Amino acid sequence: MFSPRLLPLALSATGAMTLGLVAPVLADEHEPAWAQGRAAELENSPLSPHATPLTVTPEEDIPLDHLRLPDGFSAELWAHGMPGARMMALGDDGTLFVGTRSIGRVYAVRDDGDEREPVVIAEGLTQPNGVAFHDGSLYVAAINRIFRYDDIESHLASGDEAPEPEELTEAFGLPDDEHHGWKFLAFGPDDRLYVPVGAPCNGCEVDEDTHATIHSFEADGSDMRVEARGVRNTVGFDFHPETGELWFTDNNQDWMGEHGPGDELNRLSERGEHFGFPVCHSVGIVDPERGDSDACDGKTLPAAVTAPHSAPLGMRFYTGEMFPEEYREAIFIARRGSWNRTLSVGYDVLVAKLSEDGQRADLSPFMVGLLDPRENDFSGRPVDVLQMPDGALLVSDEQNGAIYRISYDSPDYVE
Repeated sequence: MFSPRLLPLALSATGAMTLGLVAPVLADEHEPAWAQGRAAELENSPLSPHATPLTVTPEEDIPLDHLRLPDGFSAELWAHGMPGARMMALGDDGTLFVGTRSIGRVYAVRDDGDEREPVVIAEGLTQPNGVAFHDGSLYVAAINRIFRYDDIESHLASGDEAPEPEELTEAFGLPDDEHHGWKFLAFGPDDRLYVPVGAPCNGCEVDEDTHATIHSFEADGSDMRVEARGVRNTVGFDFHPETGELWFTDNNQDWMGEHGPGDELNRLSERGEHFGFPVCHSVGIVDPERGDSDACDGKTLPAAVTAPHSAPLGMRFYTGEMFPEEYREAIFIARRGSWNRTLSVGYDVLVAKLSEDGQRADLSPFMVGLLDPRENDFSGRPVDVLQMPDGALLVSDEQNGAIYRISYDSPDYVE
């Protein structure tokens, strides 16, 4: 039986288009889920997901000096010692909560103005990626369970262990498939909890009311609604600060080629819209196995497209006062980086600036340096972004178990 614990974290030493594509084959029972859809002639391909380190990265090995930002911006190490750090949520009293996947932990980081030491508030969970804070309570979503921790910040502030959580698994009734089953959580401006349910496959037919969807619920798990369909695997979304519209990233299908289909940034303008999966991908690419020539008709195409397999995950609208005006209501997007292409791409943070009509976005680099294209290697994997009350931006790095703080100070120009 799962039991939450509060522990110090000790350092460890260690328009329709088609692509000319080869026909994919389903992975057999002896192959891992990520290989599903791989063509027979690629059976010996060296491409495979990169393992996430499960031990603490020493501070001196965290690649802070690799980071490159626009003029006036700087990065500092805000917190570290959290193997697998991914999605972030901020409590009302300033506590940062951090979810993970493979290590099965949820962390809390209290900012006392001096040192920020992480503590483990839950462990032994199955990929507890999703965290959200609402009305004094922390919500945690693992693949197969959902919990609510009431009044958690007062417990942590007094040095107590995290409170016993209220389990809401049965109330939400979500599928527990492991393939794309890790969750992202966010409360909308309507006070409903939004939860994605990814496709339980690389590419397959799905029940459009269950998988490849974004659902919303009342906070207690009641009154489920399907907000969006045809969403293969979103692990990050946010709501426009003025219109309240839901914007989300989506990771497109693997093994369809190294150069397509591109990953997506999407805008939901009407409940129930269909974003294409599994028959239509990216900017109107018809799936060669499942789509007819008119497969993209009536589907909502992306507001912007980024490089294939770059894995855009956490994203947030910027509403702070610290950054220059040009960033106001822009979207910061963390890209975890590729595995399903020979030349790596991603491992950075993009900024998406919206068009005047608010329906499209232009993407440009913001935080780079973790990918070394000369060596085709990476030193960090950004997963989520979060705006702080002072307007600074936090970026989680899963590879190093670290949180970076990005701030802005007007450059001094010499005339």
